[in-house]
Amino acid sequence: MPTHKSAEKRVRQTEKRTARNKAVRSKFNTEIRRFEQAVKNEEGKDIIEQRLRQAVKTIDQTASKGVIHENKAARIKSRLMKKFNKLN
Repeated sequence: MPTHKSAEKRVRQTEKRTARNKAVRSKFNTEIRRFEQAVKNEEGKDIIEQRLRQAVKTIDQTASKGVIHENKAARIKSRLMKKFNKLN
């Protein structure tokens, strides 16, 4: 346990940030999973495109909050776009 007042504050801040990042990352993973599930189940092209847009939006939000690096976000979006374009 921290013995300084400032260290106690840092622990509180870290707990808040960890919880916030965990929620953002969970949403991030869920949206990617939904898109990949739609592709796997061969749902309609409109549904797959809608899932892709939502996934890209969530990826951008996650990167802007600093939960993932912007290069990682770009790489993931590129891979999702490849999967989508392969359907055509």
